[in-house]
Amino acid sequence: MQIQDTVATRQEFFTGENGLWLPPQESTTAHQIDGLFNFILYTSTLLTLIVAAAMVYFVWKYRRKTTADRAVDVKESKFLELVWVIVPTLLVVAVFFWGFTSYVGTSIPPANAYEINVKGQKWFWSFEYNNGIQTTGEIVVPVNTPIKLQMTSQDVLHSFYVPEFRIKHDVIPNRYSYVWFEAKEEGTYQVLCTEYCGTAHSNMGALIKVVGRQEFNDWVASGGGAGQGDNSLVEYGALLYEKQQCSTCHSIDGSAGTGPSWQGIWGNTHQFTDGTSAVVDDAYIIESILYPGNKIVAGYQNQMPAYQGKLDDGQLKGIIAYIKDLSGAAAPEELLKPSEGGISVDESAEVDVDGAPEATPGQGAGAPADAVGITTGQ
Repeated sequence: MQIQDTVATRQEFFTGENGLWLPPQESTTAHQIDGLFNFILYTSTLLTLIVAAAMVYFVWKYRRKTTADRAVDVKESKFLELVWVIVPTLLVVAVFFWGFTSYVGTSIPPANAYEINVKGQKWFWSFEYNNGIQTTGEIVVPVNTPIKLQMTSQDVLHSFYVPEFRIKHDVIPNRYSYVWFEAKEEGTYQVLCTEYCGTAHSNMGALIKVVGRQEFNDWVASGGGAGQGDNSLVEYGALLYEKQQCSTCHSIDGSAGTGPSWQGIWGNTHQFTDGTSAVVDDAYIIESILYPGNKIVAGYQNQMPAYQGKLDDGQLKGIIAYIKDLSGAAAPEELLKPSEGGISVDESAEVDVDGAPEATPGQGAGAPADAVGITTGQ
């Protein structure tokens, strides 16, 4: 079961109805953040105007009118001194307690929060549910339900930010942190990384799809919409290319990226940094996906995470068929939908995943997906 995008992407943040101002409040705690922000902004603006007006008035009132003018000693005013001590103190105390209350409310998730594990790595977000469903680049959650995200990073410092929910939290290697939200409306919301994490940092995004409770249950029952459905094997591979964030590093139009472009590579010979070479075929692609550190194409760095445990045999076959199609080498049955006599990965022979070479110790940026466990608050 595929969940369709219903709202917007990053490009619409600054062109939507709110323009350059704050995005809409789409979580149950967003109003607390905005309330405090607006109070500080408007109070600071008012005080700045008062101080500026007073300065202009005093400059005009006490200007030197003749050369005979002399400065006159100013006597203290206890009333004024009390005002400029008591008023700022009250403002600071109010901001402190308001801020502390908001911090506690937005930091401690409800006891019945639905828990999802999040992993950040260069340059995508992956998610794992309590029933083992794994997604990359998107997360599906039910509306009006508190969601607790337990987060860690596999490589460098990242930061998980959803503007509409007013949540932002650093994601740190070898540590677990968490953040929570409860979406009020169904829709699709953009996740951004706000900590510079490398050359493709600007592409490190994800989508949060908020759906109704029944639709969420159906999505979970279908295994997270990860199946082929009635897509041809090539179409299934194209879908995985986007969902698994392959597009972050590998172009399909020949343009340069962090990794080699997939355009026209099928059957070519790749030269590696260790001086060896190999033809791009099924075995090479499987090894490159599961153990990317084993062979590094000359001219590129070892930055790809390992997908071992994240993709099943059918998904690997779909990606292989898509790469073949980009070179015009896809077989006719790989272009047909299962209902038209095409290949269904549920029925096709397994790819030789077990026969792929093991990762060379010390190579590969990734780790098996089961490094993070799943717990649930429900």
